[in-house]
Amino acid sequence: MSQGLIIGITLVTLIGVMIVLMGSLVWHIRSVRRAGPTPGLWRTFGLSLAFCGLFFLTWLAQGIAEWGSYRAEQRDHGADATLSGYIVEFGQSTLENWQSEFLQLFSFVVLSALLIHRDSAESKDSDERMEEKIDKIAKRLDELDAANITH
Repeated sequence: MSQGLIIGITLVTLIGVMIVLMGSLVWHIRSVRRAGPTPGLWRTFGLSLAFCGLFFLTWLAQGIAEWGSYRAEQRDHGADATLSGYIVEFGQSTLENWQSEFLQLFSFVVLSALLIHRDSAESKDSDERMEEKIDKIAKRLDELDAANITH
C-alpha cells in the first residue's frame, strides 16, 4: 500500500469520526433548543461542552508529544521527520486509543445491560428494585389514606 493511500485513509478516518461525534453534539443541542427555551448553552450542555473541550485539549497535547517522539525516533535512525510520516504515526496512536476506549465502553454497555451486579447504579436490577420500592410506598400511602377516611 502506498504512503499516500495510508495517509488518506488515516485522515479520512480521523476526520470522519470527529465529524460524526461533533455533528451529533451540535444536532442534539439544536434539537433541544428548538424544542423550547433552555436556561443557556453552558448551563444546559456544560458537561458535554467541557468534555469536548478536554478532548480537544488532550488530543492537541498528544499531537505535540507525538511529534517530539516521532522527531526523536527519526533522528535516531538518521532520517528526516516528515509531515506525512508524522500523520501516519499520530493517526495510528490515536486510532489505537480510540479503538481500545470504544471496545471498553461497548463491552461495559452491553454487559451492564445483560448482567446484574446487585445495588450497582449501572445494573438492570436497580430500576426494578426502585419500581418495587415505589409500589410498596404507594400501597402503604393508600392504606394510610383508607385508614384516615374510615376514622
